[in-house]
Amino acid sequence: MEAVQEWCLQCGTAAPGSLGTHSRGWRSSAIILGLTAILVVGAATAAYAALTKTNAAPRRVTVAQVPAATTPVAPTTVAPTTTPTVPSTTTTPKPVLPATTVKPPKIPLTAATPKSTATTPATTPTTATPKATTPPKKTATTPKATTPPAEQLPTTSAILLDTNAVTTYNPENYPVATFGDPTLAIDGDTSTAWSAQVDPAIAPKMAVGLLIDLNTPQKLSELELITSTPGMTVEVFGANGSSAPTTITNPAWTHLSPYQVENKKHLLIKLGNSTKAFRFVTLWISGAPAASIGTPTAPGLVEVNEVELYPPK
Repeated sequence: MEAVQEWCLQCGTAAPGSLGTHSRGWRSSAIILGLTAILVVGAATAAYAALTKTNAAPRRVTVAQVPAATTPVAPTTVAPTTTPTVPSTTTTPKPVLPATTVKPPKIPLTAATPKSTATTPATTPTTATPKATTPPKKTATTPKATTPPAEQLPTTSAILLDTNAVTTYNPENYPVATFGDPTLAIDGDTSTAWSAQVDPAIAPKMAVGLLIDLNTPQKLSELELITSTPGMTVEVFGANGSSAPTTITNPAWTHLSPYQVENKKHLLIKLGNSTKAFRFVTLWISGAPAASIGTPTAPGLVEVNEVELYPPK
């Protein structure tokens, strides 16, 4: 080689100290770098392919989830994760839907309220009519209030009477034989009774009674009467003085309680003037019941089984 030559023109060998001596090392490095680059590219390609395959798998699973709600995809390994979620989501709204659909029918039912309001004025005039007829009913119940049953008797004790405190009050002077024993009306035995014969000539009118002497004036509030001949017309009178008035029309008598007996055997008669004291009290019989009138040959009787007086409470 010439002194200025760097390579052999026949074999291509580089002269010592020239750039050609380093060309083999550069080529080796270039080859190594090239192989390394190829390996890196191959690894990147493989990784990309692997990533592409893993990403494609969930996409396919996602597509399969739509039919998986009702198809046998549930047995697969991937489906169990999403399968319980799908039925739980679908079953929850199903019970809610019927509950929501039941409420709408209740709304039209509430609309029926104005209809009932429309009928209210129609009922109001109808109700006003019986109110007008109420006063007669109250009048009919007034006598019932004065005839309470035995269980409504006052809680106070009856006035204690002497055995001879009661006599027959006979201002018309009827025969004594037409009357029973008056003491039987205060003996405490309801099976015994004082009786008075009915005069068929004036029946059903009567003018006789029982006279009670309290010995001293006392305030009175009620008279209890037990009779086996209900239907008598009785009145109660009170008086003071040393002796009772001889006639029932005497102004010395105070009318305590007129009363019409209405087929009751046990009566509690309320007495007026309870603030005034009376010594004499008369249970006056002014009328006989139709069943006790009898005939001229067989006159009837009225009876008083028991009579008691009560002080005010």
